[in-house]
Amino acid sequence: MDNLALAIIRKILSSGIGAPIAVIMMLMMIVLPLPPFVLDIMFTFNIAFAMLVLLAGVYTRKTLDFASFPTVLLVATLLRLALNIASTRVVLLYGHTGTDAAGHVVQSFGEFVVGGNYAVGLVVFSILVIINFVVVTKGAGRVSEVSARFTLDAMPGKQMAIDADLNAGLITQEEAKQRREEVSSESDFYGAMDGASKFVRGDAIAGILILLINIIGGLAIGVAQHDMTFGQAMQNYVLLTIGDGLVAQVPALLLSTAAAIMVTRVTSEAEVGEQIVSQVFNHPKSLLITSGVIGSLGLIPNMPHIPFLLLASILAISAYLLIQKQQTERITQMIKEQEEIEASTAATPQQGQERKELSWDDVNPVDTVGLEIGYRLIPLVDDAQGGELMARIKGVRKKLSQELGFLVPTVHIRDNLDLSPNKYSITLMGVTVGEAEVHLDKDLAINAGQVFGKLKGIETKDPAFNLDAVWIEAAQKEQAKSMGFTVVDVSTVIATHLSQILQDNAADLLGYDEVQMMLDRLAESMPKLVESLVPDTVPLSTVVKVMQALLGEQIPVRDIRTIAEVLADKGTKTQDPNILLGAVRAALGRLIVQNINGMEMELPVITLAPELEQILLQSSQVAGQEGGGLEPGLAQKLQQSLAEAAERQEALGQPIVLLVASPIRPVLSKFARHVVAGMHVLSFVEIPDTKQIKVVGTVGA
Repeated sequence: MDNLALAIIRKILSSGIGAPIAVIMMLMMIVLPLPPFVLDIMFTFNIAFAMLVLLAGVYTRKTLDFASFPTVLLVATLLRLALNIASTRVVLLYGHTGTDAAGHVVQSFGEFVVGGNYAVGLVVFSILVIINFVVVTKGAGRVSEVSARFTLDAMPGKQMAIDADLNAGLITQEEAKQRREEVSSESDFYGAMDGASKFVRGDAIAGILILLINIIGGLAIGVAQHDMTFGQAMQNYVLLTIGDGLVAQVPALLLSTAAAIMVTRVTSEAEVGEQIVSQVFNHPKSLLITSGVIGSLGLIPNMPHIPFLLLASILAISAYLLIQKQQTERITQMIKEQEEIEASTAATPQQGQERKELSWDDVNPVDTVGLEIGYRLIPLVDDAQGGELMARIKGVRKKLSQELGFLVPTVHIRDNLDLSPNKYSITLMGVTVGEAEVHLDKDLAINAGQVFGKLKGIETKDPAFNLDAVWIEAAQKEQAKSMGFTVVDVSTVIATHLSQILQDNAADLLGYDEVQMMLDRLAESMPKLVESLVPDTVPLSTVVKVMQALLGEQIPVRDIRTIAEVLADKGTKTQDPNILLGAVRAALGRLIVQNINGMEMELPVITLAPELEQILLQSSQVAGQEGGGLEPGLAQKLQQSLAEAAERQEALGQPIVLLVASPIRPVLSKFARHVVAGMHVLSFVEIPDTKQIKVVGTVGA
């Protein structure tokens, strides 16, 4: 039924007979007496119509989208005045019968809204009229006048701008015609609004006069014609008049507000509500300052604490959430721009191509090294907020590149909403190899083994070395240091974890391009060496395997000259990467031992029992250089013996070095790598002549 009624109303309005019907209805209300039931319906319709006009003005994106507003304002004003006349007739004719003479709407406004007290009603009506007449209507009228003047003055300039764009070929003839019509319509609209504001102003004055006339006329009729006492006449007629006035002034105030919104809004493609939210409540600094002021007022004695502090808390929380949202948007935009730049440099689309076919450019390559962070950690990578993580990562890459001998790949940082807010993950070739949860507002106190006492905080493990640690407040930093803890901030925690992972997986970071770049740089100073090496002596793939094997055993490849010379010399006799690796390790023996024991002249080592070494040598000769592995029982005993020897060396603070014969070194190196972390397996040929060997233990006896 509601849809049917709405369809009928739209059909009547669109047929061209809506305006004549409205005029005829107004004349009927002025000339013919209306029963109270019809007055109730018309008053209700008047309020609903005013509310619809107000909401239409609020949700209008551009003023010209509601170009009929001046006409609507005039019709609504005339409707309200006609209702005033109709209700006045009923009040004066039947007011002596009681306060329900003009219908239940007028009675409700006269009795319920003002509590049945005509003195209160007069005050409320006066305040409502003052607000409507002095504040809203007067201000809207002034704005309409100024807007109309400025719009008319700007018309010649706008017309010239349209002609200039048309002559320059920036717009077509149809677009120029449309823009001229918009300029003309805008001028007509503000001119009409200037006149329509006078209707609203006159309506407010008429409301005051109608109230006074009704009160005087009602008292005269009640006392003179119906023999009512003055007090009874005041009670009936004044309440009816005030109810009638309030029923008329409420929609009048709504229409005045709608007119003010229409003339004060700035042309934009956003609704009024969207403009207010984006321009008033989108500044976290303003919210924080307001929260501080309101909160300070709430702390003053004898002030109502709860309302002030509650509002201050809401403002502070809103500011915090807004800051988090802006940070997320900022870092997302930065990452998006970086991806767009990378995409544009990778492949430039052909001009004039309307639809691009699917190609390999649409397949995103996997990042060699990636760092994904939760949204609460975004400030760490935002320079505008003092984030230091980007600089720390750059320092880590520079340090590792110098130590390892090749350029460590760029670390691609992205925010990942699937992660916990305080969590980060480190990826290699798209696979997560490390992750941890950190606290942005705390420091990490790491127990390196010599601490005295216990700290209050969140107990955890250091993500880089798996040491016991505690997340503490910044105020506890000095206390933690005095107790022997190593205290680091969040950026250092993540950077150290990343450095350790890159160092442990350096072999996976070195590829063909990196090795070729190293050879090209070497060729600048030693061209003959590089020419004789690749591809005449050994292929590039073999060079890559040897260098990856060195990195896998924590040996840097920065001495590329020595590596190239050994490969060029030994590569003429064999292409086996394992044999070449042994030769390169022997040439780099001085570097290997120095990285293990520094400048000490004596190197403590663990050796194998002669019987065990003979068994392993025979096994390697049978299985070849790749090794056939160890017999399970023997492997278990060897594992236990190595762990015990390593524990003794670690307790003494000495390096853990296993010295074996060259043929079995590769097999034992792989075995020891999974048994004892940090154990170095060397062969006798890798010990420089300047170093002395001290046997501190024997395993496998």
